Amino acid sequence: MKRTNRLKGLRLLFAILFFIPILLYFVDFARVVPEYARVLLHLQIVPAILAGAMGILVFQFLLVLVFGRIYCSVICPAGVFQDVANRLFCMGKKKKKGSRRFTFRRPLNILRYAVLGLAVVLALLGVIDLVLGLDPYSNFGRMASNLFRPAVMWGNNLLADALMKIDNYSLYHVTVSTVSVAGIAAGVVALLVFCLMAIWRGRLFCNTLCPVGALLSLVSRYSFFRISFDRSMCNGCGNCERSCKAEAIDSKAMTVDTSRCITCFNCTSTCPKKSLKYRFNPFSGKDSRPAAADKKEVVNSRRSFLSTGATVALSLPAVSAVAQAANGRAHRGGTPVTPPGSISLSRFKEKCTACHICVVKCPSQVLVPAGLEFGFGYLLRPYVSYKSHYCNYECTVCFDVCPVHALKPLTVEEKKTTQVGIATFHKGRCIVHTEGTDCGACSEHCPTQAVHMVPYSGVLTIPKVEEELCIGCGGCESICPVKPLRAIVVQANEEHRLVKMPEVEEVKEIEIEDFGF
Repeated sequence: MKRTNRLKGLRLLFAILFFIPILLYFVDFARVVPEYARVLLHLQIVPAILAGAMGILVFQFLLVLVFGRIYCSVICPAGVFQDVANRLFCMGKKKKKGSRRFTFRRPLNILRYAVLGLAVVLALLGVIDLVLGLDPYSNFGRMASNLFRPAVMWGNNLLADALMKIDNYSLYHVTVSTVSVAGIAAGVVALLVFCLMAIWRGRLFCNTLCPVGALLSLVSRYSFFRISFDRSMCNGCGNCERSCKAEAIDSKAMTVDTSRCITCFNCTSTCPKKSLKYRFNPFSGKDSRPAAADKKEVVNSRRSFLSTGATVALSLPAVSAVAQAANGRAHRGGTPVTPPGSISLSRFKEKCTACHICVVKCPSQVLVPAGLEFGFGYLLRPYVSYKSHYCNYECTVCFDVCPVHALKPLTVEEKKTTQVGIATFHKGRCIVHTEGTDCGACSEHCPTQAVHMVPYSGVLTIPKVEEELCIGCGGCESICPVKPLRAIVVQANEEHRLVKMPEVEEVKEIEIEDFGF
C-alpha cells in the first residue's frame, strides 16, 4: 500500500504544482506572478496543436503512451478543477461500507469520438467554434478570467477599505474593467458544466464531451504502464470501482478501461488486498465493451448519450440569448478591431479559442470579450475597446502570452508600424465645430503624428487624420471628450497593414562661442 500511496501522493503534488501557478497567473492583477509561469499554458494540448508546437505534442503523446492519461489528472487545469469540485462536494459526507459513490458504466464511444471527429473536420475547414466551446483549457481560462479574477479583485478592494480605516494603505483599489456580460455568462456555463458533471459522474466531461480526452484515449489504450488486476488476490470488495471517478473499472469482470483511466491512483490506494497494480504491462488490457446480450447497459448508454447531447444543444441558445440581450444591437454587423499580431480578422477567428489570457494580462485593459455585437462567429473572442483606454505604443504583452499563436509575436518596431485600424474624424461631433471652442486632445495623444491640427476658423484649429501614419492605437478616441459618440473613432482593418514610421525631426547642432550672449 505504501508504494501506491506514494504514487497518488506524487500525482497530487504534481497536479498542485501545475494547477496553482496557472490559476494564479490568470487571477494575478498586481503582476506579482513571474512571467515564466506562462510556460505552463503552452503545455496544454489544444494550444499546442493550434500553435503548431510539434515538440510539445510529441512530448505529450509520448507521456500518455508510456504512463497513461497523466495529462488529464495532472497537467490540464480543467481536469484538476473537476477533482477539486468533486472533493469539495464529498467533504463532510460519511463513507459507509457498500455505499455507492461511482460505479462502472459502459463507455459512450459514439458520443466522444463523434465530437472529436466533428471538431477535427470543422477545424480543418477553418471553423474552431466547437473547439472553442469544448476545449478544457479555454473553458478554465474563461472561468478564471471572468469569475475568479473579478472575485479576487473585489475581495482586494474590500480588504483595502478595511485597512484604510486603521490608516494602513498597503493595498489599493483596483478597477474591474475587462469583464463583459458575455464573458461572465461563458464563465458561469463552464463552471456549472464542470461542477455538475463532476459531482454527478466524476470525469464524465473528460470521457464524453472533451475532444482532448477523446484524442488521448486513442493513445492511452496502448499505454506501457497501466493499472490492472491481479485476479488471484482480488476479494471482490468493489472499493476500486466506487473510487474510480472515470467509471472505468468493472470490479466484477476485473477489467480496467485504459482508454478512460486518467491514472489518478484512487483505486490502487483504496484496494485492501493490493490486487490492483500500476505496472509495465503493454498491449495486454482490453477496453470494456458491452456484450451483445447486455441490452440493459446498452439502453442506459444510449439514454446517457441522448441526455448529455440534448443538454449541450439546449444550453447554446440560452448562452446566445443572454449575450445578445446584454450587448444589444448597437454594433451588430460591425467589424471588431482585432489585437496587434492577429494579422487579419479571418486568421484570428480560425486560431483564437477565447481563453482570455490576453484580456487579463493587457496592462492597458483595452481587450474585452465580445458578445454578439459582431455576430455569433466572433462570440467570446477579445476585441480592442477604446472606451476608456488605448493600446500602448510599445506594449507587446498580448502576443507574448498567447499560447495558441493566434497573435503572432511581433517586435516593438513591427508593432509600431502595424495598422489594426484607421482613425476616422467626424467633424459634426467635434466640440471645435459644435461649440466653437479649442481642444486638440486627440492630436496631443497621437504617438505617430497621424492626427494633427489644421486651421479651421480664426484662431481655431481642427483635427485632420493622415491615414498612412495611423496605426489604430486608439489614443485619440479614448481621450476625446465628446460622449457618447466620440468625434474621432477607430475603424477596424479586416487585414492588418504596414505603415511608415513617423519622421523624426532632425536636430541641428549649434556651436556656441564664449557664453552664448
